[in-house]
Amino acid sequence: MTTSDLTLPQVDPAPKPKGDRGSRRPRMIGAGRQLHAGPITYVVLAVFSLISLAPLLWTAIAASRDNTRLAQTPPPLWFGANLFKNMQAAWDEVGLGTAMLNSTLVAGTITISTVLFSTLAGFAFAKLRFKFSSALLLLTIGTMMIPPQLAVVPLYLWMADLGWSNQLQTVILPTLVTAFGTFFMRQYLVQALPTELIEAARMDGANSLRVVWHVVFPAARPAMAVLGLLTFVFAWNDFLWPIIALNQQNPTVQVALNGLGTGYVPDQAVIMAGALLGTLPLLIAFLLFGKQIVGGIMNGAIKG
Repeated sequence: MTTSDLTLPQVDPAPKPKGDRGSRRPRMIGAGRQLHAGPITYVVLAVFSLISLAPLLWTAIAASRDNTRLAQTPPPLWFGANLFKNMQAAWDEVGLGTAMLNSTLVAGTITISTVLFSTLAGFAFAKLRFKFSSALLLLTIGTMMIPPQLAVVPLYLWMADLGWSNQLQTVILPTLVTAFGTFFMRQYLVQALPTELIEAARMDGANSLRVVWHVVFPAARPAMAVLGLLTFVFAWNDFLWPIIALNQQNPTVQVALNGLGTGYVPDQAVIMAGALLGTLPLLIAFLLFGKQIVGGIMNGAIKG
């Protein structure tokens, strides 16, 4: 029997998938499908945006009116002509120029130190192995459960013993590093920083300082930006400890604003103008760095 005598069985070709139309590529579904927002989504976002902006909008409207108009019913719903006049009055009444300079110094120093030290501590807890690391991490997280009001009296006595009453270092020193910042950076670096990258740098002869500068900081940059903004906002808006540690001769913004409207009939328009001036630096910072902050949050979400 030769090869030509053999007959191979006929195999039917595989059936085409239902809905196939020649060479047309299948439609992407699942993760590959692009989502589009409908009109209801835009309406909901617009409503929540207006609700979020309502306090700031009312502050600006009240700051542009006079005290008599604010006391009337119904209250004003649009801007007046006294905005810059009230801002000037608030600026001169409590010395907001000095207060803003002090707040910039305090918030800037606290932000830089918190981001730096929290990144270093977070890297140590995330990637380094040392004795009692888990216990120290739990102790650090446990300090977040203590109300800050409990530390006011011993902290004030400590600063008084150092002779730092009514000085800016009294506000700066207790918040040079925070437990929240350390935990935040630790959780980010656990996922964002591969251990193999650190080992490769060690094999190339990099010491600890070079590893931190060339490996850890670039990987942690998105989280550092987010932590920096949160820390700056918290330090700028802090009121409890500065009002105890400082006075009106050397105030931060929040302490200075506390001195507005102390007459027999408080001028609400001037108070609102001062509050608006105290909020402007935060708005400017978010407008300048908001894109980087949102990008850092999204980058951390994807890596997590």
